[in-house]
Amino acid sequence: MSISPDLATSLTAIGSIMDGATDPWWIMGSAAVALHGADPDSVGDVDVLLSVADARRIFPTIGIELRRGSAHALFRSSIFGRWTETALPVEFMADFRRYSGTAWVPVRPTTRQAVELDGTMVFIPERAEMETMLAKFGRPKDIERARRLATLS
Repeated sequence: MSISPDLATSLTAIGSIMDGATDPWWIMGSAAVALHGADPDSVGDVDVLLSVADARRIFPTIGIELRRGSAHALFRSSIFGRWTETALPVEFMADFRRYSGTAWVPVRPTTRQAVELDGTMVFIPERAEMETMLAKFGRPKDIERARRLATLS
C-alpha cells in the first residue's frame, strides 16, 4: 500500500482522536480505497463514519460544532462535522444514510479491517463490502472506485 504523506498524516491524527471512541468507526470513500491498495484517483478529504454518541463526545474535544447535514445531497447524517486541522480535511458522519431513490437507507458496515499507520490504528470496511457500498452510492466517482477495488481480486 502506498499512500500520500498528507493522507498518512491525516489518518494518524484521526486514529489518535478516535482512539477514545467506544463504538466501531470506519474510514470510508477514497481514503479507504487507497488503504486497500487500489488507486482512488484522488483523495481530497477523509470520510469517517462514527456513532452519534462518539460524535457528541469527540467533536467538542477537537473544536467541531455538532450539526446536521452533509456535503452532498444524496447523503445525510444526524451529526456532521468537518475538521480542518489536518493535512487533508476530515468529514465526520454520524448516523450516515444514503438516498436510494425512494428512501434514506442507513450505511453501517458489517466488516471492520484494522490498518496500522505509524503505530496508530484506523479501520476500514473489508474490500468486498467497500466495493458494494461504493457501487450503491451511485456517483460516477464511487462507481469508478468500486471498479478499481474489484481489480484487486
